[in-house]
Amino acid sequence: MRLGNMSSKLSQKMGLGAGGMIGGRVALRLDPQALAHLTSGRSVALVTGTNGKTTSTMMLSRAVSFLGEVATNHGGANMPDGHVTALSKQPDAPYAVLEVDEGYFPEVVRAASPAVAVLLNLSRDQLDRVGEVRTIEKSLRTALGSVTGVVVANCDDIMVTSAARDSANVVWVSTGTGWHNDAASCPRCGDPIRWEGEHWHCTGCDLARPRPQWVTGDGYLVTPNGVKVELSLRLPGKFNQANAVMATAAAAALGVPVEEAVQRLRAVSNVAGRYRTIQRSGHRARLLLSKNPAGWSETLTVVREADHPAVLVINAHEADGRDLSWLWDVPFERLRGRQVIASGERATDLAVRLTYAEVEHTIVPDPLLAIDAMPPGPVEVIANYTAFRDLNARAAQ
Repeated sequence: MRLGNMSSKLSQKMGLGAGGMIGGRVALRLDPQALAHLTSGRSVALVTGTNGKTTSTMMLSRAVSFLGEVATNHGGANMPDGHVTALSKQPDAPYAVLEVDEGYFPEVVRAASPAVAVLLNLSRDQLDRVGEVRTIEKSLRTALGSVTGVVVANCDDIMVTSAARDSANVVWVSTGTGWHNDAASCPRCGDPIRWEGEHWHCTGCDLARPRPQWVTGDGYLVTPNGVKVELSLRLPGKFNQANAVMATAAAAALGVPVEEAVQRLRAVSNVAGRYRTIQRSGHRARLLLSKNPAGWSETLTVVREADHPAVLVINAHEADGRDLSWLWDVPFERLRGRQVIASGERATDLAVRLTYAEVEHTIVPDPLLAIDAMPPGPVEVIANYTAFRDLNARAAQ
């Protein structure tokens, strides 16, 4: 572990990165059981899903801090090497809250024996990197079969419900959110899914929306005891309300009083650069991260609340997924009538999609110059993963 920590510090000093993964990679090479050793004796919560992992992990770690010191990787290094690095930095913390990439979830479950596992949502991500969503659902379903702790699951998400339904101890949360496009048919039998208001069921088998213990309302949550608690979050959007209720339900499963959990969530205003506002050349640019169709749909709902100009930034590195066909599943039509600039390394691909969506736009490949090209005042900047990362780094210079 000491060599791993030294590697992390060396990476930081040489300007090669934050060191969030290299230390863990070295430690795992020297001891393949490092993750199991580092989680032994701790109360561990794992958070996975397609969207909202980093935000929900930060929220949950803040809430669990009521109980004691928490080791966490809410900076986003969500594979086993990142977990080992985070845990090594706080070896005496009795609690651990770990964001977990969906593809690595089975491996981490085996090593960490979680007290709580949180399943937020499942939809298409970067298909050339992660794999088809139904394959992920099946792997999570198998992994959850060995979880003896509490599984906190989103009952409004068909894929999540299928993955969690057979678990021994499930707490169901109604988030009011769910990406229906990837679940028109049942993940269990393949027959059509029928929706009736907020309820859904398979027309060919017994898979159906469970009755939730926790409910997300418009700015509030309802506990299993029927108590209504105002959220009053600083983070925008319905999706973050859903993240907050999932985090609160998970914290409650670990023994955190609901009011204490929510009070800590109200202080969260910035998650690894998400939602931060930068001042530049007379502009107040809000930076928003969206990585896939479901995430973009939620973000476009957030920015629709104010008719500000928008800069859309798309890259296609390995971490983003090189296949950009997912752009055709994003409802860019919501941006009609406002000033839009297509930016990023794949601005021209984005521009084609915007043209078909009948969204008037211009192309400025450099996102900072794109912000400068807007009229002074508020600007919404929505970027996918590497575009957001690079923009945050440049804005900090």
